[in-house]
Amino acid sequence: MALEIGPLLLFFFVNAKMGIFAATAVFMVAITISLGYSYIKLKHIPTLPLVTGIVVLVFGGLTLYLEDEMFIKIKPTIVNTLFGLVLFGGLMFKKSYLKSVLDTALFLDDEGWRKLTWRWAWFFLLLAVLNEAVWRTQTTDMWVNFKVFAIMPLTIVFSLTQLPLIFRHQLEDESAQGES
Repeated sequence: MALEIGPLLLFFFVNAKMGIFAATAVFMVAITISLGYSYIKLKHIPTLPLVTGIVVLVFGGLTLYLEDEMFIKIKPTIVNTLFGLVLFGGLMFKKSYLKSVLDTALFLDDEGWRKLTWRWAWFFLLLAVLNEAVWRTQTTDMWVNFKVFAIMPLTIVFSLTQLPLIFRHQLEDESAQGES
């Protein structure tokens, strides 16, 4: 969690002092350091942070190279849309990609994974729509505030609202995971 919040907070503070382009450059460096630290500590980089990091580097690079802040602003839209569509795509093929990402942290029956994946897919698409609405109608500083101080709390609140579903579909222990 700190590895995701740290770069966002740096992005916020540098934007406030030096503007969106400096903030984007710092964000790119911070994400790279965060991913490197994850790799050193975990011996791998989790999928979601890796995809997010790649998109930050690509769209941050476009922002700086083309001197157009639109690219960093659409990055959350693209990442969240991608995550939502991948989750929906998996469900179409009777797979829960969320399970493959979280199966060491949560032990749910198949119905629980399906429902949780469905909910997260919709949530990611909602975040994409919200990002589009905010960056297209608000100032850059307001968008940065939204990105840093609204997206994370919304995600935490959404996660907490999923606890009843998780508790209802939780398997007794890790060994039961393989039986579902």
